[in-house]
Amino acid sequence: MVFRIADNVLSPLGLTTAENCRALFDGRSSLQRYGSASGRKEDDYCASRFSEAQRNMLMVDGLTWFESLVCQSVKAAIADCTIDVGNERTLLIVSTTKGNIDYLASGDNSQWLPGTSAIRIARRIGVTTEPLVVCNACISGVAAIVTARRLLETGCYDTAIVTGCDVVTHFVVSGFQSLKALSATACRPFDMERTGMNLGEGAATLILSTEADGAATGWQIAEGAVRNDAFHISSPSPKGEGCCSAIRYVTAGVDPSTIGAVNAHGTGTLYNDQMESKAVEAAGLSAVPLNSLKGYFGHTLGASGLLETILTMHAIDHRLLPGTLGFQERGVSGRVNISSHPLAVSHSSFVKIVSGFGGGSAAIYCRRGDYSLRENRKALSEYVVAHRVRMTPHGVWIDERPENVGRPENAGRPENEERTENEGRPENEGRTENAGRTENVGKMGDRMLTAIYKQHIGDYPRYYKMDRLSQLGFVASELLLSQERQFGETAKENPRGRDCTERAVVLFCRTSSVWSDRAYAKTIIPGSEYYPSPSLFVYTLPNVVCGEIALRNGYRGETSFYIMHEKDEAMIRRVVRSTFCDTTLQSMVAGWIDYEDENTFEADFKIIYKV
Repeated sequence: MVFRIADNVLSPLGLTTAENCRALFDGRSSLQRYGSASGRKEDDYCASRFSEAQRNMLMVDGLTWFESLVCQSVKAAIADCTIDVGNERTLLIVSTTKGNIDYLASGDNSQWLPGTSAIRIARRIGVTTEPLVVCNACISGVAAIVTARRLLETGCYDTAIVTGCDVVTHFVVSGFQSLKALSATACRPFDMERTGMNLGEGAATLILSTEADGAATGWQIAEGAVRNDAFHISSPSPKGEGCCSAIRYVTAGVDPSTIGAVNAHGTGTLYNDQMESKAVEAAGLSAVPLNSLKGYFGHTLGASGLLETILTMHAIDHRLLPGTLGFQERGVSGRVNISSHPLAVSHSSFVKIVSGFGGGSAAIYCRRGDYSLRENRKALSEYVVAHRVRMTPHGVWIDERPENVGRPENAGRPENEERTENEGRPENEGRTENAGRTENVGKMGDRMLTAIYKQHIGDYPRYYKMDRLSQLGFVASELLLSQERQFGETAKENPRGRDCTERAVVLFCRTSSVWSDRAYAKTIIPGSEYYPSPSLFVYTLPNVVCGEIALRNGYRGETSFYIMHEKDEAMIRRVVRSTFCDTTLQSMVAGWIDYEDENTFEADFKIIYKV
């Protein structure tokens, strides 16, 4: 079992969980109108932001605004429990979408890379183990809880500090404006007159443990799941298949009449709310009280799943589900039990659902229970690696054999470059001190990837719309899956080979979506050249590469994207093995992917089968 032993919510409505709960029950919102950095009146937006006084009080010397919020929230949560922060069995998981993105222009990777930022946060609060960043678009917060639960249940760690945060920046605001997703007024989730979402900033921390911390009863994270629609990278499936699948998994064996509430994502956008209503209805939860908290806090991105989970726990402790602020008349076709007024809750359990770009959805089932009802820890699943593809500017290796694929004319190895003893042997990496970086190779990334696409794939024009990270992931996955099809490892024949509808795509990275971030940043410089690109902005969410692979192959299993300070094979193995705790997953495409620039990139993908 995995228990909540402490928490904190930090938002413009309050600096503690209790303060934020009072604001909910008082019906207060922190949404306000702000002027856009573009200078155009039509780009003004409504959001939830900390005041200047709050900001001055919360800033921590030597840290960025994003890092300060995370540290303040984590420290407040730690103060309410007795965990050993510095223990080697304690893990920090940070959930965020863009973190320190405003520092991108500095050119200093130590300032803005999410993994490096997580290291700074960990050391400031006293955590000595290497942190893990979950960067799964809007589902990041719930996905982080799911990841933490698995790592605890399988005995990898005893305690997990799960924290989420995002701040309102010009980068993010302009991106959602380019998608026409923002409302100029307060959002109206599930309402007939809803016109879009509002952004918000905040931080939330949930401390989870396999120990009950002395309490008799309390909240448990009973189950969790992540799924993909395999429908579109920026629009949810109208029927909500991925969301419904996640709900059904976490509530399997649970009588719907015993579920106290559903806390929805409820962004106030046309397609999200409609999809969620259909998913909730299809999962048999139409009669369960449902609400959205976006009208109070806005959409806090990487913090939202955590913030809303914590506040729902405390609300149900009061037997009252806060009303959905902004809702007046139901404007979705799915039957949901929603109200603008607080709803009585008769059972101490709830389902939390989220969805986001890249086609991902996630759900958790939380309940209050007796800590004396112990369960045995789950064993880490064993797996076998069937095939492997590795790509760098130096070449391509398929199942450890160097392949002469995708080499444009004169783009091969520099004439005088020496071959290292182990080069071409992925098991030993064969990396020299500057591996992944070569001089005189030219713009290898673009030419090499496109050459491989033309020579070996060629039937998927969507490739040309992708950013470099997604192109790298797409090409690597196509070469990998071609091995599976070539060697006849099929369960049921279909046009793509193996029937792997429930296959997962789990990827790890260091530099996030830096190529797209830099390209998009050039389009949002205020002035006459201001032209934010919606197509570029979508790819500034690095998990979209997982969505592209799922979309191409019809995979509806888990899609998860993690960021690290450096490649950590031991952590990768722990996360991959614990992901198989999801009993629907029998195989996955997993591995490392990084695309810093045209001459610095690597994909190291494997097809993994659960034993």
